[in-house]
Amino acid sequence: QNGQHRLALEFLFEWINRHTPGVDIIAAGHRIVHGGDHYGAPVVLTPEVVGELETLIPLAPLHQPHNLRAIKSLFTLMPDVRQVGCFDTAFHRTRLPVASRFPLPRALYNEGVKRYGFHGLSYEFVSRQLPDLLGEEKAGGPIIVAHLGNGASMCALRDGLSRDTSMGFTAVDGLMMGTRTGALDPGVILHLIEQKGMDAKSLSNLFYKQSGLLGVSGISQDMRTLLDSDEASAKDAIELFCYRAACMIGHLSMAAGGLDALVFTGGIGEHAAPVRTRIAEWLEWTGLRLYPAANQRHATRIHAKDSKVEVLVVPTNEEWMIGHHTVNLLGLH
Repeated sequence: QNGQHRLALEFLFEWINRHTPGVDIIAAGHRIVHGGDHYGAPVVLTPEVVGELETLIPLAPLHQPHNLRAIKSLFTLMPDVRQVGCFDTAFHRTRLPVASRFPLPRALYNEGVKRYGFHGLSYEFVSRQLPDLLGEEKAGGPIIVAHLGNGASMCALRDGLSRDTSMGFTAVDGLMMGTRTGALDPGVILHLIEQKGMDAKSLSNLFYKQSGLLGVSGISQDMRTLLDSDEASAKDAIELFCYRAACMIGHLSMAAGGLDALVFTGGIGEHAAPVRTRIAEWLEWTGLRLYPAANQRHATRIHAKDSKVEVLVVPTNEEWMIGHHTVNLLGLH
């Protein structure tokens, strides 16, 4: 698989040379899903750093190996290009201390079995947009950002910083996703092991690749396909997705200290008006109301005039955030 990453990079460089001749590549920024406890800020990548990050692969098996293969391939192809790693876990370093713990023996916590959180680059980008959209004062208040896509999570913001988030030890936790379960009763896992004879590999495949919208609907992991379907199972999957999202907003509002604004981002969050509508219906008890016409056209502000909660749609841009950190860290202004 390292060869596949190398071929992809060679194709990319050939395309760049063909379409933008004379452009020199002097730096590369990477999204790395897991930085563990050690990496709480962007870092210049070296073989030694990559070696440390490889120890975190068991915590992010879907993403971390591919993140690191691209880095190692670039070391080989263009050794003079400086590389910067930007971590999806880093933004959540400010979360409440209690929010990082599981109710497990302390020894496991000391070994790193704790809640880290992900999608941090997305939340960092969105949080930077909020002062312009809400004003400085309200942007520092209690805000929930819902990053809804094939991978989905939420973050409670206060003073523009993460207080808590829905994902925990791994990116399979929290919200229902395209093919991932989200939060699950540990007893289900024990049942599948003891009564169904499932091993770790089959459980990983089930929880990461066969569940979520795909598993419940039996049709697709794509929300667009499910919204277009008349099948009852598709409607069940959408309803469960929205219900669990609304429940998480309630949970995280406590961590944020209230709910002044709700921000939708990510592929589903930005483009699926019916999903936003259903989540808002579950949240009517908060005084949240949508303005249907604005919601339907995916406007930036989609709340009704009498809504007690501002509701925004803010496109995320993780690539911009990576570029920003790369330029700053390497002094390339």
